[in-house]
Amino acid sequence: MKKSSISNNVIRRLPRYLRKLDDLAYHGIDRISSGELGKQMGLTPSQIRQDFSCFGEFGQQGYGYNVEGLRYEISNILGMKNGYSIIMVGVGNLGHALLENFGFEKYGFQILAAFDVRAELIGTTIADIPIYDGAIQADFIRENDVDIAVLAVPKRMAKEVAQNLVDGGIKAIWNFTNIELEIKDPDVIVEDIHFSDSLLVLSYYLSELTNKETAEDD
Repeated sequence: MKKSSISNNVIRRLPRYLRKLDDLAYHGIDRISSGELGKQMGLTPSQIRQDFSCFGEFGQQGYGYNVEGLRYEISNILGMKNGYSIIMVGVGNLGHALLENFGFEKYGFQILAAFDVRAELIGTTIADIPIYDGAIQADFIRENDVDIAVLAVPKRMAKEVAQNLVDGGIKAIWNFTNIELEIKDPDVIVEDIHFSDSLLVLSYYLSELTNKETAEDD
């Protein structure tokens, strides 16, 4: 597998490929050409071949891609076979919903525990995941060699809690606090999630469509 100079755009397309391959497998499709895959995903065949060439040669000329084989390769590239462990930090409405509905195991992740500071939550479970006092999370991280923290605490607490996680040994943070985390440790990976970004992009395209329709009516 090639490792160098893989762009962020290519990496962010990989989950899209995975979703499409899951859908193809669900519908009993065994193989697909780059042309047909591109047509279904709104990408050019050359873009697809270029993306995959960053990691190796997965297709055969005149045959296309084996759906199950390509899905296996992409899941490996995305680390789904590595069994990364996760904790949830903050069990408010969003944290609760993620624990109950996200399905971390489907993607190869093992969620070990959740943490909160509210006494009424400590000692309970959500979706069979135990909720512990946030005061012990650093010890838990070290003792269980936790890889990823899902951060869903209130915005005002985000920076302090994130730094505590890093100090405890967390390697990556999936950040739902709606602020950009600035982690000084270069070996800690942060993925900031902003739901508003997606909604505003949708709003932009809707505005463009509305303006186009208005211009056509004039």
